[in-house]
Amino acid sequence: MPPASIKNFAALKSLHKDLKKQEEQRKLAEAERLLAERAAQVEAELFRRSIGDITPLKHAERIAPHTERPLPIARQHLADEQAALRESLSDEFTIESLLDTDEALSYARNGIGPDVLRKLRRGHWVIQSQLDLHGMRTDEARGALGEFLRVALRRGQRCVRVIHGKGLGSVNREPVLKKKVRNWLVQKDEVIAFCQARAADGGAGALVVLLKSS
Repeated sequence: MPPASIKNFAALKSLHKDLKKQEEQRKLAEAERLLAERAAQVEAELFRRSIGDITPLKHAERIAPHTERPLPIARQHLADEQAALRESLSDEFTIESLLDTDEALSYARNGIGPDVLRKLRRGHWVIQSQLDLHGMRTDEARGALGEFLRVALRRGQRCVRVIHGKGLGSVNREPVLKKKVRNWLVQKDEVIAFCQARAADGGAGALVVLLKSS
């Protein structure tokens, strides 16, 4: 047999061997697939037998109500804003029409009898605390007054003194804080009455303030 024929015969034999091997691998994969399917069918049949007959649930034709979800607002931030609003004191507020026409320019909230002011003017209540606003700018004085009243109320104090000065050192010698303090006090819910202090307690340079019970 010529050498070329021998070479071709060997190549053909090798090819036949490879094809046979591939066929065996295909049959093996197919057998494994069928075995896996059979095992899955057996497991499914066992599961159905274990749970018995099943009746599908009937779904009621209901439409879920649509509710508008509120915008995400931080609760603490909202509470801080509300607290700041309550504490804000306006400089535009005026109380001239609310003051008594006596020389002490007294004030009492609605529902407070005249006897309360008479007792306040006469020093019936002991002054338990005081705030001196001398030398403060308007914004500083406003903040200090709000904090002072808040602390006094928390401590259960009923009668306090606020020293605003007579304005002798102010521009044009006008008592700027004197008027503003009266306006601020009227806007505070915890203040039920105030009047000019007696001479021994500061006179025209101070106010005696009566607070509601805590």
